[in-house]
Amino acid sequence: MLQPVVRRTWAPRGQTPILRQWDRRDRLSTISALTVAPHRRRFGLYWAPYPHNIRSAEVLRFLKALRRHIPYGFTLIWDRHRPHWAKSVQNWLAARKRIVVEWLPPYAPDLNPVECVWSHTKYGDLANFAPDCLRTLEHAVVTSLSQTRSQRDLFEGFFHGAGLEV
Repeated sequence: MLQPVVRRTWAPRGQTPILRQWDRRDRLSTISALTVAPHRRRFGLYWAPYPHNIRSAEVLRFLKALRRHIPYGFTLIWDRHRPHWAKSVQNWLAARKRIVVEWLPPYAPDLNPVECVWSHTKYGDLANFAPDCLRTLEHAVVTSLSQTRSQRDLFEGFFHGAGLEV
């Protein structure tokens, strides 16, 4: 995610904008969840960034934190990312009666509203953004997600874009 997402932009004639960037090997991975309170239709956005690939330990840590925020239970609508299938994650979920897991079909990012959040962040808020280090990127991502968190109309759009009724 350190490579900039280059988008079209406006510039004075003859002055082509240049994004200076070099090949980077470090990365920022983020796990996230969208929530909808069924009675009041309140939306929530939770996330946790990591400077490495997300594995089962990070998924478990995130689920435990999510459960502290939503103690009465919730339904997970999950893609088929490998850490979601890990034995430790599945065993933890099996021991929780108030957490239900629904699996998305394979290769169906268009059905996942969280993908709409990341599309908005990458191609909207962070388009043409060329961070110089991981800390700068993490700050920009957290700022974007924090601003997105407070926009109810965006959340409704994320769910409608995925074909889900709210």
